[in-house]
Amino acid sequence: MTAVVPAGSTGPTARTGTGEQIALAERYGAANYAPLPVVLSSGEGARVTDVDGNHYLDALAGYSALNFGHRHPVLTEVAHRQLDALTLTARAFHNDRLPAFQRDLAALTGTEAVLPMNTGAEAVESAIKVARAWGYRVRGVPDGRARVVVAGGNFHGRTTTVVSFSDDPSARDGFGPFTPGFDRVPYGDAAALAAALTADTVAVLIEPVQGEAGVVVPPAGYLAEVRRITAERGVLLVCDEIQSGLGRTGATLRSDTEGVRADLYTLGKALGGGILPLSAVVGRADVLGVLRPGEHGSAFGGNPLAAAVGSAVCGLLATGEYQAAARQLGEHLGERLRALPGLTAVRGAGLWFGCDVDPALGTGRDVCVELARRGVLAKETHGATVRLSPPLVITRDELDVLVDTFAGVLADLARG
Repeated sequence: MTAVVPAGSTGPTARTGTGEQIALAERYGAANYAPLPVVLSSGEGARVTDVDGNHYLDALAGYSALNFGHRHPVLTEVAHRQLDALTLTARAFHNDRLPAFQRDLAALTGTEAVLPMNTGAEAVESAIKVARAWGYRVRGVPDGRARVVVAGGNFHGRTTTVVSFSDDPSARDGFGPFTPGFDRVPYGDAAALAAALTADTVAVLIEPVQGEAGVVVPPAGYLAEVRRITAERGVLLVCDEIQSGLGRTGATLRSDTEGVRADLYTLGKALGGGILPLSAVVGRADVLGVLRPGEHGSAFGGNPLAAAVGSAVCGLLATGEYQAAARQLGEHLGERLRALPGLTAVRGAGLWFGCDVDPALGTGRDVCVELARRGVLAKETHGATVRLSPPLVITRDELDVLVDTFAGVLADLARG
């Protein structure tokens, strides 16, 4: 069958330059992002190319969605093969890829049950529903009174319920009324968390490392103390590992490095291999088992295409090589970053860093614009912080290019 190009379309192979592409985006797109003036058209590994033929080192990796780099050959081969077989079925039926994916993800994470969804925010919303249902049906909390304790500075997505417990004004202001049932405490303060727990608290939802906040790593022992408190009080611990999990911080799950086992985990981003959206809630079978048929679902959640790619992702992580790369390369990158003049703080975990730029030199955005002009792609957060989360397939030499370019930008800004 011959493909039909819609009237007015330039066709699938046409290429226009950066300016034209940005003009189209500004003309027809909702302005919910403020991207850097770069229009990417291809990528492989840690490298990408724009529509004008300029080459870049990707130091963001889709906020960890591209942990395995662009177009990883194992993942793209699985996706191509599945595209030729079956892509989507309603969950009214079984498909031949989902059971294996659920088995593989449970084995990888050391958990018992898997609830597949699509996006990270969906996984968080799902975990909240499950925790509330568990509170009512198992713990005996009176209906409508379940509460969840969260941390200040959190980022769990941008749905209406999730921004209800955010303290980021850009995500929250102007979007009320908000969903009740959440209590926010300072991140890293286990005593404050313990004091916030009541008879109606069903869960604590926390990021083992806060990514959007600027790669904020909690004090040593914090996660273990939260686990002790929640277990003692009969409250679920839900760890949001959407950004920190699946190899990024040097382990399959960041909480594992702290010797902590949560009751539920939310996973996403890298789970889809940088190919398509895939997320999941994983954890205890008795907790996820509170869901009954018809109470929760998704038209695309658990589709065979995503499940096939997800199983391949589990296979890559099962070898441990990507976790080891994150540890080793992260040690090198952190050592070099901490030696750079012009940074007031460098925080990191594995191959993931938040670098605070001296405000006398400029903003994080200023730095990222100049980095892009010199061939390195990164993104700022909260004004002063530049986030670095390159693909785990990046080489040591490429990391040195990243740091040398960063150093050059900071030096030039210092000179004015």
